[in-house]
Parts: sequence; C-alpha cells; structure tokens
Amino acid sequence: MMRIALFLGFLVAIAGPASGQVQVTQLAAPDAFSTPGRDTGLPADLWRGTPAEMALAVLPLLATRPMSPAASHLARQVLATGAPGPEGSTGDDGLAAGRANAMIALGDLEAAARILERAPSLDRNAGLSKAAAEVALLSGDATRACAIAAALAAGRGDIYWLRLRSFCQAEAGQSDQAHLTFELAQTQARDAVYGRLMSARLNATPPGPASLRNGLDLSLSRSLKLDVAAAKPAPAVAAALSGQAPPAPSYDLTGIDEATAALAAALTQGLPSEAGVSALIGAAMDADLKIRPKRQGSALLMAAFLGELSPIDRTRLASFAVPEGRSPTGRNVALEAAAQGRRMGETALLALWICAEAGPSGLTVADRARIIRSLRQVKLDEPARLFALEGLAGLK
Repeated sequence: MMRIALFLGFLVAIAGPASGQVQVTQLAAPDAFSTPGRDTGLPADLWRGTPAEMALAVLPLLATRPMSPAASHLARQVLATGAPGPEGSTGDDGLAAGRANAMIALGDLEAAARILERAPSLDRNAGLSKAAAEVALLSGDATRACAIAAALAAGRGDIYWLRLRSFCQAEAGQSDQAHLTFELAQTQARDAVYGRLMSARLNATPPGPASLRNGLDLSLSRSLKLDVAAAKPAPAVAAALSGQAPPAPSYDLTGIDEATAALAAALTQGLPSEAGVSALIGAAMDADLKIRPKRQGSALLMAAFLGELSPIDRTRLASFAVPEGRSPTGRNVALEAAAQGRRMGETALLALWICAEAGPSGLTVADRARIIRSLRQVKLDEPARLFALEGLAGLK
C-alpha cells in the first residue's frame, strides 16, 4: 500500500499543473441567516458584531410570544434578510430552526419555506423538521408533513411528532396505530383541543368548533370538514388562509390632538420637523393637567426622532413626569450600547426582546421612545416610524 501511495504521489508531482486538472475550493459552511427569505432592503452587514448568544436568547421568544404589529413587522424584516449571520452562527442548526419557527409564528410562511429549502440538516434536527412540517401543514400539504415526520432521525418521541404521527396514521387508514399513538401523546402531554379534534377523527365523536392555533389544528379541522372561517386564527394560520404575509401595519390617528396631528402626518411620509417637535415640547410643558401626560408622551416619542435637541428642549424634556419603562436596566444599557456601536441586527434583537416581554400592547412610552431612538441610530427608520405611530395611536 505504501508503494502505491508513493507512486501516486510521484505521478502527481511530475504531472504539474494541467488545463484539465480540477481545482477544489473549500466552501464556507452555511450559517443560520445567509439564506434569504425575501428581499427586505436591509444591508449585508445586518448582523455585524451581533453575538449568536443574543439570537439564541431572542428567537424562541419571537416564536412563542405575541407582539404588537410594529414589533412583528420589524421581526419579519430582520429575520427574512439574507446576510452573514451573528458571530458564531455557522453550522448552528438550532439557530436555523429558531429563525424558521419565528418566521412561521410571525406569519411569513413564504420566507420560512425559502429558508428551509436550503437547510442541510432537515432530517437530523427536530427543530428544523418541525418548522418544515408546519409549513407543509399550513400550505395544505399533509402528505409532505407526514413524509417529514417519517424521515426524522432525531427527537421522534417529542410531543409534536407523536401528535402529528397519530394524525398521519389516521390519514393513512392505520386506525389501530393511530389510536395507540394518540393515547401515548395524550398521556405524555394532554391537550384538550387536540384531544377533542383527534378523538372526533378516530372515533367519529362530535368535533366541536374548528381550531386554528397551528398547522396541525388546521389540518385536523379541514379533515373533519369544520368551518375554519368561524375560528380565530393564529398569525401563521391567518397568513396561510390569506395566502400572503401580513402587510406593514397602519394606524388610526384620528384621535390625536391638534398639536400632534401635523407632526404625525409628517411622520407617515418621512421625519417630523425640528421646529414642529420643539413647539410640541413647549406645548407639552405648559399643557393642562388633564392632557399633560398624553401631550408629554407624544412629545417624548417625537423627540426620539431628532439626533440633537436644543438646550431649551433638553431642559424641558428633563422636567417631564413621564415614568420610567418596565424593561430591565441591563437590557436598556445593552440596547443603547448596540445602537451607539451601529450594530443594526443586535439593536433590532434587543428591541424585539423588550417587545416580546411587554406583549402586544404593553410597551410603555419610555420603553417605546428608547426603542425609537435606538432604531433611528442604526438607520432602521421605517420600523422606528411605525413604533412611533403605534405609540401615538395608543396614547390615552
């Protein structure tokens, strides 16, 4: 064997370069964010300087916690962008799964499907397989979802796969196996809604109303010929039923007072004028006690758009009685540091972390103003405008 190896080495040495010689280039391992979901207009250095640990902390929240329309829109934009991922994300299947599952929960199924098409470890990672199965179920392709479940090499005993496998066995006419798998799933983690629908599928019991929490609920409801139009869908299911991702949000600004209305109108087109914001700050300073909190909140949100305030406006803002937000101090410090460092992706993730913990309508004026200012610093102007308009529309 050694003689053969030496002889082959000798042949390579004397052959030298040749026109027909194959040049092998080592390709970089794919990371969790390089595959684009769609064109978002965000730059290729979106994730520059962002640690993978930040994404690992935030992505599960985006997949499980409801957020306001402005926050959901920001999340869809940054997660759909194809760009080299956060530092340390190369080859991380968990991050790829977290990204895809968050996109599904946010209702951007088309982007999630494109991301999953390029995922190299679909059959070896339960998170990636779950995301692919959910996309298939939401798209009405139960056969594809069942094929993914059958091919899965890891995590087959997890509750999601037990529930899906029972449905697949029932669809395939394997009644006995479906009953056994269903009982195992309910023993492991009882779910009243799934139990009601699956029992109806297996035993012809009354199914009750349709459920649209996820792709499996949708598939079961359709299999039972229930009225899906009468049920309230989760964002992912709503997107599947409509055939498109949620659009950018719009807000009813008819309830805004006259002092703010012109600035809000300007904000829908671009940026408010410095003179207009200064006038609003002055009006908020001297407002009647009954309307002062709302007026000061409006002024604070508008002031977040300006890079530098005049000395008198800084003094006036410092006297406002708007209370501090609910976001932890450490997160606020990290958000401001990311914005000052012009780390766009990290700033967006920290803003979304605050939003996910606040809930659909829980952002305080202080937290919202801080997010707006930080997004503006990293040139995420459109999301910043939506956060401001959302806040103005919600001021009481």
